[in-house]
Amino acid sequence: MEELIEYILQFGSLNKQQIELVISKGQILQIKKEDYFSEAGKIPKEVGFITEGVVRGCYYNNKGEEITRCFISENSLVCDYVNFEANSLSSEYLQAITDCSLIVFSKKNWEELSHTIVGWDNIKNKMVQLCMYQKSRKGPVISQDATTRYLEFLENYPSLTNRVSLSHIASYLGVTQQSLSRIRKNVR
Repeated sequence: MEELIEYILQFGSLNKQQIELVISKGQILQIKKEDYFSEAGKIPKEVGFITEGVVRGCYYNNKGEEITRCFISENSLVCDYVNFEANSLSSEYLQAITDCSLIVFSKKNWEELSHTIVGWDNIKNKMVQLCMYQKSRKGPVISQDATTRYLEFLENYPSLTNRVSLSHIASYLGVTQQSLSRIRKNVR
């Protein structure tokens, strides 16, 4: 829980009682590799904070191909927040690609923090903005050549190259695994 509190305190201050309330509302959740934190076609039920592991955001295009949109790793919020807030069906999957440990908040507990802690909405909004920025900004620009996209992946996700499967990286970059292997060989 310490990592979560450090993360939250970057966005505002809380007193000891408020910190204890946040801790009391969070539950520890273990997710096995390949399991889903949230699924397309279902209403997202929780906001998570990753303490260990990597989650990817993905969807299926109109050809039925799986597309990886983003990677989310330790010390980050993970949630399909727009649909969580709107209580509406998600159009993407959030899938563990390593075994993960998270601290999760149910919708009820997340909302109780807003009703109980003065200033929580301001802190929450800043955390959610960062979460949404991280999910959106890192998608590769398809107009760039594949090598440039791969170099940007390395820059944006330096700790993930040995933790994420080549198939997921290739999907994220919009290239085949064979192309990715060639690019990696040329970049070294």
